[in-house]
Amino acid sequence: MTTPGDSRSKYEQVAASLRLAITQGDLDHESPLPSEAELRERYGVSRDTVRRAVALLTQEGLITSGQGKARRIRSDVPFKLRMSYFESKERRDDEMYDAWAAEVIDQGRQPSETIEFVGIVTPPTEIAQRLKLDQEPGYAVVRRRVRFVDGQPYQLADSYFPENLARGTILMEPQSVARPGGVLKDLKHTLIKLVDEIRIRMPTADEASRLGLPAATPVAEIIRTGIGVDEKPLRVMVTVAPGDRTILEYEVTTGDA
Repeated sequence: MTTPGDSRSKYEQVAASLRLAITQGDLDHESPLPSEAELRERYGVSRDTVRRAVALLTQEGLITSGQGKARRIRSDVPFKLRMSYFESKERRDDEMYDAWAAEVIDQGRQPSETIEFVGIVTPPTEIAQRLKLDQEPGYAVVRRRVRFVDGQPYQLADSYFPENLARGTILMEPQSVARPGGVLKDLKHTLIKLVDEIRIRMPTADEASRLGLPAATPVAEIIRTGIGVDEKPLRVMVTVAPGDRTILEYEVTTGDA
């Protein structure tokens, strides 16, 4: 039942009650949401009120959008990407897997990926600048992937390499090219440092569709530039990660005793 003395609208009261039931575990994750008829009877409200409450919780990402099927309680387990360790020298030297896949496995989960495109492109201006492709046409090789955790899309990852570095190498192959120690090391290129830039923004319609995002869910765009000897850029990786299921962790050593 809704509370007459509550200053909130009826649909906000219904949404608040359902939100509490979800966060406290009274409604099991991945189980169907009670039907519209059940919710109308439970709260003594109209169909429109129920629909508005459900729409609000859908926007918050607590329940699925349904799309003709029974709506379910979302149970997305966040993935922690340890940015200080991901692709670190320690991992590159010892890891038999792709660095990202190794992070997923370390957390007891299952990684997979889809290679959407591999080819030579004229990169966006901000990518060309980071790769120091000053001369026209400034071509790059891009590898576009969707990365999955336990079968659910968790990242869009586009890796750009200078075309003259990637030409005639395994980087041109439309398949996984993971190598022990990293593919750049396998190609006799040494990463000296990594520079990260992170933007929090709303996704494009294409990104929201490919990541299966709830409405109004922001993403983190991580631009990581890999730099080699003599400050030579070797790769720019652009990762788009959903804000509702991603934790970025950094560890900073201060040098203090």
